[in-house]
Amino acid sequence: MDFKRTVLVTGGSGFIGSHLVCALVNGHPEWRIINLDNLDYCCSPRSLESIEDQTNYTFIRGDVCNSRLVNHIFNTENIDVIFHLAAKTHVESSFKSPPSFQRVNVDGTGALLAAAHQARHPPQRFIYVSTDEVYGAGVEEVFDESSPMRPTNPYSATKAAAEYLVRSYWDQYQFPIIITRSNNIYGPRQFTEKVIPRFLTLLQMNKKCTIQGTLPISRHFLFVSDAISAFRLVLEKGIVGEIYNIGTSCEIPIVQLAQELVRTVKNVPDSEVKDWLEFVPERQLVDLRYPIKSEKLQQLGWRAEVSWAEGIRQTVKWYQDNPNFWPDVNEGGPTNQKQA
Repeated sequence: MDFKRTVLVTGGSGFIGSHLVCALVNGHPEWRIINLDNLDYCCSPRSLESIEDQTNYTFIRGDVCNSRLVNHIFNTENIDVIFHLAAKTHVESSFKSPPSFQRVNVDGTGALLAAAHQARHPPQRFIYVSTDEVYGAGVEEVFDESSPMRPTNPYSATKAAAEYLVRSYWDQYQFPIIITRSNNIYGPRQFTEKVIPRFLTLLQMNKKCTIQGTLPISRHFLFVSDAISAFRLVLEKGIVGEIYNIGTSCEIPIVQLAQELVRTVKNVPDSEVKDWLEFVPERQLVDLRYPIKSEKLQQLGWRAEVSWAEGIRQTVKWYQDNPNFWPDVNEGGPTNQKQA
């Protein structure tokens, strides 16, 4: 079968990547979708079971840092579009092992850019999926795409460094890149180190939600299907060389988030909610919030469609229906928490 477009998704077996791959495979049977993923601990082949037998889907297990493999893919496939999502993203882990984050997030992006730029078949778009964390903490300030990057941890620093690499290919070669920076994305199939599935997993194990410190930390939460619609819109209508924030007005304090999940999962009266919360030492530096503006993306026609009430309802139900989806989570629950 001759496909009209070939799309390479790196990190396509991860949480966001798997939702994007499924949306593209099901939404565009005339496109060929290639998923390059090394199946790290936070990825699951089960996330793609629904489309793994589709004729327009191909899975390649491999490391984006493997230049020989990446070059081979671009030399043998006519890649039209790249969605680059492959990354290490856990903040606590980035403090423990900065070189591994440098390797995957920066060196891997460099290998992919070099191969794409040198390919015999020039790609039409290279979409780099970044994060709101590159802006650093925002208290009174609300960040737009022109705001300076001031990352405060090794994870966000490597994402910012990768952005500079991506931008350099636009500046030097007019290589057709687009960068997205999104708020916290949540939904079904997210690994249990992130704050919402972590709280849900602990509560399902009859354990308390552990909250780092007592600072007024809050996060903006965007349901995964709204993020996917933003990526697809940027592909079709985004301007090359531009950056697009993918933001949401849904900002929730972490303590309030835990309280809401306790009420939903444990069905206890308000007087007993505090019994399911445990405050633990916070890390030395934590960003309080990441407020961003999304007017540029909204001008393309994007709006978040899923309300917090509906998104968290779907998310809670999925984790209740799939308690064994992440079999490697130990009995005591995941050991690390990411509030960013």
